[in-house]
Formats: sequence, structure tokens, C-alpha cells
Amino acid sequence: MAAEGDLPADLLTAEGDLPADLLTAEVKHSSGDFVPPDGLCWVSVLSCLLLACSYVGSLYVWRSDLPRDHPAVIKRRFTSVLIVSGLSPLFVWTWRQFTGVRTGPALLSLMGIRFEGLIPAILLPLMLTMVLFLGPLMQLAMDCPWSFMDGVRVAIDPWFWTLCFSDMRWLRNQVVAPLTEELVFRACMLPMLVPCAGPLTAIFTCPLFFGVAHFHHVIELLRFRQGTLSGIFLSAVFQFSYTAVFGAYTAFIFIRTGHLIGPVLCHSFCNYMGFPAISTAMEHPHRFTVLSSYLMGVILFLFFLFPFTDPAYYGLPTPVCTLTSSPSSLCLS
Repeated sequence: MAAEGDLPADLLTAEGDLPADLLTAEVKHSSGDFVPPDGLCWVSVLSCLLLACSYVGSLYVWRSDLPRDHPAVIKRRFTSVLIVSGLSPLFVWTWRQFTGVRTGPALLSLMGIRFEGLIPAILLPLMLTMVLFLGPLMQLAMDCPWSFMDGVRVAIDPWFWTLCFSDMRWLRNQVVAPLTEELVFRACMLPMLVPCAGPLTAIFTCPLFFGVAHFHHVIELLRFRQGTLSGIFLSAVFQFSYTAVFGAYTAFIFIRTGHLIGPVLCHSFCNYMGFPAISTAMEHPHRFTVLSSYLMGVILFLFFLFPFTDPAYYGLPTPVCTLTSSPSSLCLS
């Protein structure tokens, strides 16, 4: 067994902390790189799978013949997902106790709940996402009958926000779903995946749980016969692909910034905008301007992706990056 002094200061594993089936899970070094304890990845993946099943399963503890968008169904699901989300940090705590992995940052800090670099974490990822949606935003602005000042007056009108928060669908799409899904599928899963998979692999592994979790919509589409079987299947494949790509993006933001607030705000914004209506843009009266905005948005997004998420703005190293002794460029400024 390696001596404690040979271990990274932020990641200690003691043989006495491990169960019998993980007693061989020693922390070793090969060319200075951290080798995860034997069995750690299996425990991490199973923990993430259990957490994902708990989240999705909580939506179906209520028996109802009503569709998912009915206010009564939404309110009941609010109750169950908020309970599961509130208990989700216990999964991370249990994983940490079971594996014997010791971390320097506190549990809430690992989950992106911290104050250091909070203002950049609120502004920069959201601005980056808005740059990506430059085309749809331009299209929306050109088609909107309101002037800019009309929009400002509506945005600062308390009655407008009262109506929003009284609308169960708006509250689900803009507040509850972004908050609970990012907490469960990013803030809780990434700290469990990074130690065994590394930051880059974790970014592309974590969204698989997120994408598969959205397959439950297929059950309701089939149940209420909302479309043909082939149409529902194609919709499910598209939704899985879209949510997996989006999940990789917010996982990237979480690892680079070490904050939960950025992914939550980006998730809420994307839910509001929806998938870009490219077919509509192709038929727009000002097609050249709109399509040019789409292309410019993608180019600027790729240009600003790393500068806007530079960990130097959010405090180095970001907490989740302390879970690996050989951080990739994702964790560095």
C-alpha cells in the first residue's frame, strides 16, 4: 500500500475505508499519473445509473390518466423531483464513503455550489450560449412585432413575471427542470465520473445518462398515441442526440467553471429558445441575413468557447478538477 505522503494532497484513499471487494483498490502512480482504484469506475457508473433511474422513476410514482402538460401532473412531479434532487447529494456522499476517495474541497463546492467566481459564472456561460443562438435570436428579433423598448417594459413589469410563475409549464421548463436536471446529471454525476474517467471522458459519458433519461417521453407518446410508431421512434432518437450534445456542453461548462449556476442558466435559456428552426430560416424573407447570423453565431461560439470558460475567471483549480492528479487542458487556463 502506498504511503499517505505519496498521495496527491487532494485525493487520499485509505485501505481501511474500503469494503472487502475494493481492498485491492490502491492509489498508484505511473509516470506521475493517478491510477484510479480498482472497481472505482464500476461503482461510479452504477451510482450514476441509480441516480438517473431515481430521478426518472420519481416522475411515475403518481398514477394519472392525464397528459404530462396538465397542471395537476406538473405539480405532482414537482414534488417528487424536488425530493429526489434534494437527496441527490447523498448519492455523492455515499459514493465517496464507499470508495474511500477523499477530496480536498467540501461536498457542496464539488457540486458547484460556491461563491468564488460567482459573477463570471452567471454572466459568461450565458453570454456564450446566446452567441451560439445568434441566428435564432436575429430571426426572433426580425419577426417580433414589438420594439426594443416594448420588450424592456415587459421585462421589468412585475405583472409579467407573476403570470410566468403562475404558469406551471413555464415554471417547469424555465426553473424546475433546469435546476433539478443540472443538479442531478451534472453537479452530482461529474464528481463521481471524473476520478475514474478523467475530465474529457466524463464530459462525453455524463450526457449519456441525461439522454437516456429523456427516453421516458416515449412512454407517454405511446400511451396517449401522439403520433405513429416510426414518428415517435425518430423523435426519441433526435431528442436523445440533442440532449446528449447539450449535456456534453453543460458538462464542459461545469468542469471549466466549477459552478452549477452557469449550466442552469444555459439550460433555461435553451429550453426557452428550443431547437433552432433552420427550415424556417431557409424560407425567411431576409434569408441571407438570418443564415449569415446562424453561421456567424457558430463561428463566434467556437472562437469564444475556451476564453469565456477560462478557469482563471472562476478560481484555479476548479473543485471538480481536483479529483484528478493529472488534469487535462480542460482544467487549465
